[in-house]
Amino acid sequence: MDLGIAGKRALVSASSKGLGLGCAEALAEAGVDLIMTARGSEALEASAAAIRAAHGVEVVTLACDVTTQEGQAQVIEAAAGVDILVTNAGGPPPGMWSDWDRDDFIKALDANMLAPIAFMKALLPGMMDKGWGRVVNITSQSVRAPIGVLGLSNAARTGLTGYVAGTARQVAGKGVTINNLLPGIHATDRAVSLDTGVSTQQGITMAEAKAAREATIPAGRYGTRQEFGAACAFMCSQHAGFMVGQNILLDGGATNITM
Repeated sequence: MDLGIAGKRALVSASSKGLGLGCAEALAEAGVDLIMTARGSEALEASAAAIRAAHGVEVVTLACDVTTQEGQAQVIEAAAGVDILVTNAGGPPPGMWSDWDRDDFIKALDANMLAPIAFMKALLPGMMDKGWGRVVNITSQSVRAPIGVLGLSNAARTGLTGYVAGTARQVAGKGVTINNLLPGIHATDRAVSLDTGVSTQQGITMAEAKAAREATIPAGRYGTRQEFGAACAFMCSQHAGFMVGQNILLDGGATNITM
């Protein structure tokens, strides 16, 4: 399928690896020029070089911390006039409700709610002026069904979801869509972190922790960054103009809900 977005420009945050990288790769395959961000420059430059070599698109890299005002300003300046925005950030650490204080919640909000909102506020007007734009926020399956040990993520990402629900309907008439893509467990560093926690807590091997988690997924496996990226690219395509303010689960059936 021709996604109809060749020649457009996209900002993909936290895209040196994992799900963000999968989105960047899929957009590049569709002919989209990229601005890629990450905290670490080494992995970012390696991923950008691989994308340039594979797809021949222009890739600009910015190694910065987008949870800070300085990092956000740097990215916003470089991303002026983009057609597509994909927001992404690593999830806050797992724990119990009694583990966290105010500073922990502020860090989670900065990364998983306030940074995406800052990018939308800065970049939506340009999309609206052009009469076309796509925003995809990578959130989590936990906004549909909270995960007990991920209280920080539950709170911050659900806050972003509420913001998107109203905002998406205010900009849709200008040809701009905002939607959220909700991953379950994928084969990324985040899965390794979660499995490590289970392994340590229960005194089992990493392989046993992974097998136990896979058993809770009807698909029987972890997702891949490639299939996640393909879903994101479709949501950024010319074919998704009637998808507004939606929360799309990509979790192998793990979230046991009817609707």
